[in-house]
Amino acid sequence: MFKVIVVGHDGSDGARRALAMAVDLAREGGGVRIVVAYVEQEILGKGGASPVPIAAEELETDIRRAAEGLSAEGLEVTVDVHHAVLGGPAPAILHIAHEAGADLIVVGTRGRSVLAGLLVGSVAQRLLHVSDLPVLVVPAPAAA
Repeated sequence: MFKVIVVGHDGSDGARRALAMAVDLAREGGGVRIVVAYVEQEILGKGGASPVPIAAEELETDIRRAAEGLSAEGLEVTVDVHHAVLGGPAPAILHIAHEAGADLIVVGTRGRSVLAGLLVGSVAQRLLHVSDLPVLVVPAPAAA
């Protein structure tokens, strides 16, 4: 059904659940390409954008290792890193999805309450508002 799935990944548990869901969909569909979208946010300040912190480099390395592991299992997985100064991750993920010719965007949630999500915002909620492509939001596990 899907040919290209873009997965928004920020290193969180929600992102790992989203990647696992995309892998399941790819295995069921066969011949599906997964593009892992990692967006580094830069904050604009005096003198331009802030430098990328070391933790972001480590996170990118971890995401690339996970993609390589999935590729070793026979899946077609690539990583697309995007640097966003304005607009946040959602528009950047959508841009990556358009560039990749995606049929679906998959993102996870962090398990925040609805109120916290509205106050703080979330990439998943923003994507649901701005995307012209289908977005699959993988929820956090239910609390026991």
